[in-house]
Amino acid sequence: MNHTPKNPAVYSYYTMRRAVGVTALSLPIVLALGSFAISLAGPAHVLPHPLLERSISDYYHTPMRNYLVGSLFAIAAFLVCTRGYDLRDEITGYVAGGLALVVALVPSVNPHHYVHNRFHDDLGRVHLVAAALMFFVLAYFCLFLFRKTSPHKPLTRRKRHRNGVFLACGLAMVACMCVMLSLTVKSLQAVLWPTGILFWCESLALIAFGIAWLVKGEVFLRDRPQNHNHLNHNRQEDNQLDSGHELHA
Repeated sequence: MNHTPKNPAVYSYYTMRRAVGVTALSLPIVLALGSFAISLAGPAHVLPHPLLERSISDYYHTPMRNYLVGSLFAIAAFLVCTRGYDLRDEITGYVAGGLALVVALVPSVNPHHYVHNRFHDDLGRVHLVAAALMFFVLAYFCLFLFRKTSPHKPLTRRKRHRNGVFLACGLAMVACMCVMLSLTVKSLQAVLWPTGILFWCESLALIAFGIAWLVKGEVFLRDRPQNHNHLNHNRQEDNQLDSGHELHA
């Protein structure tokens, strides 16, 4: 049985969260499969080389550029439009959305061109900084904002389970960011870069973020109505007992 709220405004709010989750979760998969399909449908009918790009950002320089930029714009719009419990939630959404726009509008350095001018290198640095900050802000969503509980709602068992998922997703994102940042060390970069570890870390971070938003959108681990009814019934009994104690006092 579907227990999604019937209020259109609330339903749209949950739909927006789910859209963020689906877009983030599917982004690396669609980019890779789309690149395969376009290359196989081309005149040579061969798989792309390299099979996977160095990073998700590098798909900007492939035929999948429009999908990448469009997805980042969609994520930015969803993040800006989401609302939380207080002003801190809204500011975090604006910051994350703004950083996603910068990542979409400022491309990374084209790895297929071996000669770059200073302007392209500067744009690449801006892109890398914005992407790193965006991932940290998204991890902040999972580790802190998503784990808050509304003062008007009880802390259910499902909410505790959701908090565990948010914690795991946030920690996974932080771990991926630490590995990605380690690639800025040239000695490690020379060893790890050819393995495509940057693409896999970005993909894992996006998948973790997508799962967190799907859980936040109540696709998974949704509170059962009977849990709320049971808690409300217990509260009513407690209130009656308190009233009885006051009468006998």
